Amino acid sequence: MPGVSNFPTEDLKPEQSTADAVNGSESAEAGTSPLVRIRSLLPGLARAEQRVAKVVLEDPSSVARRSITEVAMAAKTSETTVTRFCKAIGVGGYPQLRIALAADTARTEAKSSRDLGGDITADDDLAAVVSKVGFADARAVEETTEQLDIAELTRVTELIAQAKRVDVYGVGASAFVAADLQQKMHRIGRVSFAWSDTHIMLTSAAVLSEDDVAVAISHSGATTDTVEALRVAKEHGATTVAITNFPRSPITSVADHVLTTAARETTFRSGATASRIAQLTVIDCLFIGVAQQRMDESLAALEATRDAVDGHRLGIRPDGRRRAPQDR
Repeated sequence: MPGVSNFPTEDLKPEQSTADAVNGSESAEAGTSPLVRIRSLLPGLARAEQRVAKVVLEDPSSVARRSITEVAMAAKTSETTVTRFCKAIGVGGYPQLRIALAADTARTEAKSSRDLGGDITADDDLAAVVSKVGFADARAVEETTEQLDIAELTRVTELIAQAKRVDVYGVGASAFVAADLQQKMHRIGRVSFAWSDTHIMLTSAAVLSEDDVAVAISHSGATTDTVEALRVAKEHGATTVAITNFPRSPITSVADHVLTTAARETTFRSGATASRIAQLTVIDCLFIGVAQQRMDESLAALEATRDAVDGHRLGIRPDGRRRAPQDR
């Protein structure tokens, strides 16, 4: 899977400029951390703006106290570029960015007295590894739910609830997330299939119709196999949904609807585990939303599927005591 720095800006939708792509979704981002937005939009920024972004991400609390001239010098660019960067991430100008960063820093410090970060080093003992992985996973879930577009999620749940068939695409780690969504859909009686082989994804996409929904899962949003499968599904009339960490990545150009996660990548790729947790968080929200759309039918299906596998459970309770027959 390509790194986020490899995203070409020409893969953006033609009508979508660096600045106006953000402005169209201000309502969804009102309560979102500015750092989450910066990380998600970083690949689509111009190179000079990316340097500003990296200065901000490396030490947001320091930037909140620095002048625009100091930040421009640190990023080896101009004050105009810093201002353009601020508009690109939807904060209007540099004074607003400083206020947003200061508020975000205060919230972060209030939530945790120590920032474990996500980067695991060769010198970390196993206790530190456990703490850092737990911190990265918890932050990925929290930041994903904070920035998730509820209106968009609602539209997607309605579409899936009414779909004749739901096909889910994902390769690598995203394939496991795709399989989880497919299994959850089956549990509530929705016809769904998960594909991870490129050829099978493409043949699946080719037989979809306007009554169907195709969901593609890709953290980077730049996985060729997944993007191509979603494109073919769209060409054949299916409603297309992308779940990705980067709202300007190539996969969004072939998606009718986009749901975003908020996970960080690190040197030892503990972020790769966090990205999966973030994706599963979106999947769980999607599943519950679809189940609510067809509550009676979903509850009946869950009961039937529970009964179907009940005979394959040992008659022992978690505390070691034997279960009563009606509790198995």
